[in-house]
Amino acid sequence: MKVALLAGGMGTRLSEMTDRIPKPMVEIGGKPILWHIMKHYAHFGFREFVIALGYKGEVIKDYFINYRHHRSSLVVHLKSGHIQVKDGAQEDWIIHLLDAGEQTQTGGRVRRLMQYVGKEPIMLTYGDGVANVDIKKLLQFHKAHGRLATVTAARPPARFGGLQFKANQVTRFVEKPQIGEGWINGGFMVLEPEVLDYIEGDQTLFERQPLERLARKKQLVAYKHQDFWQCMDTVRDLKLLEELWSGGKAPWKLWKK
Repeated sequence: MKVALLAGGMGTRLSEMTDRIPKPMVEIGGKPILWHIMKHYAHFGFREFVIALGYKGEVIKDYFINYRHHRSSLVVHLKSGHIQVKDGAQEDWIIHLLDAGEQTQTGGRVRRLMQYVGKEPIMLTYGDGVANVDIKKLLQFHKAHGRLATVTAARPPARFGGLQFKANQVTRFVEKPQIGEGWINGGFMVLEPEVLDYIEGDQTLFERQPLERLARKKQLVAYKHQDFWQCMDTVRDLKLLEELWSGGKAPWKLWKK
């Protein structure tokens, strides 16, 4: 099964970086968050990716075109232009880079992805969030329920420390607990090919009409993920992810190398 990635957003709340690069290319530990997401799926054996490009898509193209050269030793024959690649561990990935239009909305991007892949189910997620979702359990859940779409429901970390108190006396303090209610769409979806029929065109927001219609028709189920999930919407989010990575405490890093 192919993994589809939405990587065309502008990331305006991270404008310090995204005026130069698309949001999925903002780095954690020297690697784009897009790479972290792909490593996560590859850990579970899924190594073929279709990336829907949009804003500054050429940056993502350049990254993967030059990926092998940048991670290896090289011998360059200037006269012929021939380049020999020496050493360097490489990812065993197949990557489809799909131009989906800079102004295309999320539903339009999903539509183009599904048309490109053809009549087969896909996994889909956003290019700006990491989690330690067990992808194989997610797929088992999807198949067991027999619906057209499965979305991973996540509980994002609270922005502030939580207090429990009696009168004015604090009885319990929890530093940035998970939200006790209010499940959100955490990405990490599984879609059957019939989902394409629910998307009208390029300006459709996937999170509005398509998912709402699927829910009304009882064709959308939620895989509840109670563990780590974190988006990268703001500089604060980026700093948190960077601290987790640099401190060797990144919960989404399930791979060994």
